[in-house]
Amino acid sequence: MIATKGYAAQSAETDLAPWNFERREVGPHDVQFEILFCGVCHSDLHQIKNDWFPGIFPMVPGHEIVGRVVKVGDHVKNFKVGDLAGTGCMVDSCQVCENCKQDLEQYCLEGNTQTYNGLERDGKTPTYGGYSDSIVVREEFVLKVSDKLDLAAVAPLLCAGITTYSPLRHWKVGKGHKLAVLGLGGLGHMAVKFGVAFGAEVTVLSTSPKKEEDAKKLGAHHFVVTTDPAQIKAARGTFDFILDTVSAEHDFNMYLSLLRTNGTHICVGVPPKPAEIAAFSLLGGRKSLAGSGIGGIKETQEMLDFCAENNIVSDIEMIDMKDIHNAYSRMEKGDVRYRFVIDMATL
Repeated sequence: MIATKGYAAQSAETDLAPWNFERREVGPHDVQFEILFCGVCHSDLHQIKNDWFPGIFPMVPGHEIVGRVVKVGDHVKNFKVGDLAGTGCMVDSCQVCENCKQDLEQYCLEGNTQTYNGLERDGKTPTYGGYSDSIVVREEFVLKVSDKLDLAAVAPLLCAGITTYSPLRHWKVGKGHKLAVLGLGGLGHMAVKFGVAFGAEVTVLSTSPKKEEDAKKLGAHHFVVTTDPAQIKAARGTFDFILDTVSAEHDFNMYLSLLRTNGTHICVGVPPKPAEIAAFSLLGGRKSLAGSGIGGIKETQEMLDFCAENNIVSDIEMIDMKDIHNAYSRMEKGDVRYRFVIDMATL
């Protein structure tokens, strides 16, 4: 076994703290890499607090992981010691179901193996994430990372990046489309960057007028303050797509009114309570309410390659590991531009 240092929550009632644990030895098809940077996702906080479902404790969060390969198994073909590598939200799947065979491992019919707060394919061994100094992952779920970009700013692409890239690609959002990005946080700022890169006319929808300047700097063409009735009235029936990144409760019916006929509202944020959707909000204009998770491994690699070619990374604030609790507090208040990343050298 491989001795590993990390930060873990021992229960839903305790804070993250240093914890030593063991990773499995590198098998024939495994890649081990030293973790250099790990992004801080809002879902990390949700999961250590059992906000969505009962967690597996001790829990080591972190699924936006970038590092350097230190060991590979005998049958590994695509990685060698010294390569840069990344791992996102999943580290395995059944690999044989209909979805997995279509490069949709994120929708594995048997359930993919989450990078943390999950169980390995044996159904009993817990997975531990990137708030640690090292990780061992099956080669098929390790991603190639370009050395052209700031590695720390690449880390959030493994979740925030692919979570917004995947639906925009699936719905073929691009030139000639009017895209609204609802919420300008970790997910939203990446949605703006990708939407603009794909050629769409991008509008940011936000409750905060203070974010307009940032939205424009990120490339957004327009900005709508959603607490201003006059601006909402003017925006009704104007968007082909709304990419909804908000994880707090909000009025879906009001936002559906902003769509054109045949428009689609795509949810990637995860509010804590189910939304109430009036049937007339969908019937009046043949509108669709859809959802999207992360992308599969092939699409995630495509996204990383696209970012390297187009110089796209996340806007980040670097923190030391010991400052994670302050980062969580600020994240809950929306006080981050736009993703915290942990320098794992501070572990």
